[in-house]
Amino acid sequence: MPNVLRVALVQMSCEADRSANTERALALAERAARDGASIVCLQELFSTRYFPQAEDHASFDLAEPIPGPTTQRFAQFARRAKVAVLCPLFERVGPGVYYNSVAVISENGELVGRYRKMHIPDDPLYFEKFYFAPGDLGFRVFRLAGVPVAPLICWDQWFPEAARIAALKGAYILFYPTAIGWHAHEKETHGAAQLDAWITVQRGHAIANGVFVAVANRVGWEGTVQFWGNSFVADPFGRILARASETKEEVLVVDCDLERVEECRRHWPFLRDRRIDAYADLLARFARDDPPPRE
Repeated sequence: MPNVLRVALVQMSCEADRSANTERALALAERAARDGASIVCLQELFSTRYFPQAEDHASFDLAEPIPGPTTQRFAQFARRAKVAVLCPLFERVGPGVYYNSVAVISENGELVGRYRKMHIPDDPLYFEKFYFAPGDLGFRVFRLAGVPVAPLICWDQWFPEAARIAALKGAYILFYPTAIGWHAHEKETHGAAQLDAWITVQRGHAIANGVFVAVANRVGWEGTVQFWGNSFVADPFGRILARASETKEEVLVVDCDLERVEECRRHWPFLRDRRIDAYADLLARFARDDPPPRE
């Protein structure tokens, strides 16, 4: 395993033309390759606008199989550039069965697997339960460019269990392709707090698990949502190594010193001190002791 891994996050805006989005993503991935990146992570559902803002049966036509035309394009790029790619797509498995997925493409251009989003939100303008079945493959770790990494997707980033399981399975870097932003009517009142919470919870995953966290978000207005960008990479101490802007398309290229994983876990041995004998309540939807008797 290399001591230092250079990763790239592609932060871009999306339009209605899927072909244009794919070409833009490829061009930005090419820029990352020229800058020496070994792994490129694209944002959630990068080839389309964020269609789950509405429940529209016609949007199921945007889905495609894995492998399929988009993975083929990025596999060709990966093979030529010798760069691994995390390629998030609206995956069609069969009639009526769809997932929010990441196709994992090695630096040799091989489709080595996929991850299917485990936590599916259903919030105003984020109507994902209408489109996506919950992931059925579990939390997965893949070795890319010689380094074990785990792709997770957007809503997954709020759940400590997802990050912990990926770390326990050996991941050194958690990648979170994302599509998150502000409702127009909420930004003035709640916007700063929402963004801070989003960054803070993911920095917490890095600290609690002694891993790098790399987050690729989209930018731009789509309908009444302003996607807030701010793609970033945090090290195992939670320090933000680099952070993109709120509004601009960017390719964030960051060197991850993998020796920091060992360093962090030696000084903060959270994995060592876990009480695995006392965590059975985590398997319940909501667990509590019996209430005390009334006096």
